[in-house]
Amino acid sequence: MPGRLLLLLVIVCFFPAAHGALDEEKRAMIQELFPKATEIRDKLPDYPVYPVYQLQELLGYAYESIDLSRLQGFAGKPISMLIGLDTRGRFTGVRILNHHEPVFLHGLGEEPLAEFISQYEDRSLTEQIIVSTSGNRSGKDSDNNVVQFDGVSKATVSVLIINDTILSSALKVAREKLEGFSQEAPTRAKPDFYEPLSWSELIDRGYIGHFRLSPGDFEQKTGFRLSDYPEMPQPEPDEPFTELFFGYINAPMVGRNLLGDEGFSQLKERIGADAQIMAVMSRGLYPHLSEDFTPGSSPDRLGLQQNNLAVEIRDINVFNENLRLRSDSMPDMERSTLFRVGGNAGFNPGAEATLKMSVTLRKNHLVSDSTTLDIPVVFSEELFETVEVAPRQEDTRQPVWVGLWKERWLTISILVISLTVLTVFFARQRTLSRHPKLVHRFRWGFLFFTLFFIGFYAQGQLSVVNIYTLLLSIWDGFSLNVFLMDPVLFILWTYTFITLFIWGRGLFCGWLCPFGALQEMAAWLGEKLKFRQVKVPEKWHRRLILLKYPILLVLVGTAFYSLELAEKLVEVEPFKTSITLFFVRSWPFVVYAVGLLVIGMFIHKFYCRYLCPLGAGLAVLGKLRLFSWLDRVELCGKPCQHCRNSCGINAIHKDGRIDYNECIQCLECVVILKDEEQCVDKVLQKKRQRQANILATDVG
Repeated sequence: MPGRLLLLLVIVCFFPAAHGALDEEKRAMIQELFPKATEIRDKLPDYPVYPVYQLQELLGYAYESIDLSRLQGFAGKPISMLIGLDTRGRFTGVRILNHHEPVFLHGLGEEPLAEFISQYEDRSLTEQIIVSTSGNRSGKDSDNNVVQFDGVSKATVSVLIINDTILSSALKVAREKLEGFSQEAPTRAKPDFYEPLSWSELIDRGYIGHFRLSPGDFEQKTGFRLSDYPEMPQPEPDEPFTELFFGYINAPMVGRNLLGDEGFSQLKERIGADAQIMAVMSRGLYPHLSEDFTPGSSPDRLGLQQNNLAVEIRDINVFNENLRLRSDSMPDMERSTLFRVGGNAGFNPGAEATLKMSVTLRKNHLVSDSTTLDIPVVFSEELFETVEVAPRQEDTRQPVWVGLWKERWLTISILVISLTVLTVFFARQRTLSRHPKLVHRFRWGFLFFTLFFIGFYAQGQLSVVNIYTLLLSIWDGFSLNVFLMDPVLFILWTYTFITLFIWGRGLFCGWLCPFGALQEMAAWLGEKLKFRQVKVPEKWHRRLILLKYPILLVLVGTAFYSLELAEKLVEVEPFKTSITLFFVRSWPFVVYAVGLLVIGMFIHKFYCRYLCPLGAGLAVLGKLRLFSWLDRVELCGKPCQHCRNSCGINAIHKDGRIDYNECIQCLECVVILKDEEQCVDKVLQKKRQRQANILATDVG
């Protein structure tokens, strides 16, 4: 018994150490992040970081991102990374430990992911890192603290999640373990502190900050001579080189005096209660924004730092006729801007900060001189009160998806308008189907729009991956933020889910699936090339359409057992190869996708009908539809088979009933039913009417 107690005591004492011990593979990776390291210690018991030393000198810390940030990736699982951070707050590198992002695992490959994370090496937390998805070259933007990283255009969501994970976790480590990064007691604006004041009174009392630099002082400070720069105009008498005014708009003393009561209320309503806004106004030879500044973006000449950290600032572009910065005796300004401040680093308005103004003067198109002006930002203590408990940073900062939706506003607008048009068309299908040419032209026009805009351009191909990502998210703890990261997919899924209960699966499968549109075009090409169209016998067709349901069950079930295996099996969908990667992929995937399209030239929409697990999932939900829009008449199927013979996807039974589980809502049968020259029922009606007219004439 004493021996067992001793063994238990040893286990209790040494288990925490063993739990934080490094395995050799991870130790080797940390050595790569810190090549000069002579000692890599085990994970600290009080904070999940691995201290790294060169002899007795602390080089920095390595840590696993999953210990500090569990933001879910696009596949519904966190992306685990090993990150190195030196004592100055610079990244020594990033290594991927584990991830489930499908676009990298079985799409673009790991190389673009490795290239993206390599950009963090030697970058600092004092810089504002912005991931660009527009192909901008990585590097510093001018000479301020904004750094543009090259994103991965077909993996926007994944790289933004990676960036957010890296920055948010690194900030936690810096504030906990590095000198000079600790936060002061948080403050907020006093909500009831206000009195009407003039412009000069706001400045004299320190409610608005002021910085002025004359041309002579600028030359003396920098050693530049303004006459050496042809683009720089000669200053007027008493004209400053630059003069800045700045204020914390959230403080009613500042916001109400500059915007007026109505404007202040309007701004708060538009930006939300948690957003922090700083006004910056400038005049002189060199204002704080360049002439080619893009509204709604981060400023090209101005950065903000606090506690040695770069604080994100971004123009909110809200000025209009009713919302302007104005005050009694306020001088004319060259540029006026309202910036949202915060980002991952947050912003403490009552603490000291620094505006860093980048100045670049060109001698010619090849040679330029640059410098940075440090402008202290200190507001009067009277404006603020101390907050006893600091709010959690993750809860107060703007979610990543908000910026994504703003960035893609034009794509979102076009998509929403197109879905509205499609909805109106379907709601009025019984009327519009009287015009066959209109229906056919609209359908083919929309299919081209779906393939080229929704598919190739907006990357809006829905996938069964999205289904089991949702199920895994519900299983592990649902977060809507993950799905909002891709606005196009979110809008399409929301629209598809709603319309499932109105029209069934057909609205998506027949109109909004890019690969489905590609199959329609392949089938049309096959007919034009006079390929023999194979009609699958009814007996075999009814059996083959059931294949997609076990495929769906296997994929979803496998995802709960092994996400890695499910990610491989999901290649049964050719969507990634054809739509996401434009067939630029290793040959087995290309052969498979092209093979399905070739088969579709002989058997109409072969993949959709028999193999598509996404179609199976939508068909299951589509059983809950509330309406049956496609009209039938007494002669349909008894004996008329015209609609059935014209249905390329074979979704009409021999007795005339429509199989909504298979129907893609092409509306061909509706057009036939309304056409007096094609519908047998209407032909017979016209024939009986003619006979009745002849009989009436004879009797008369």
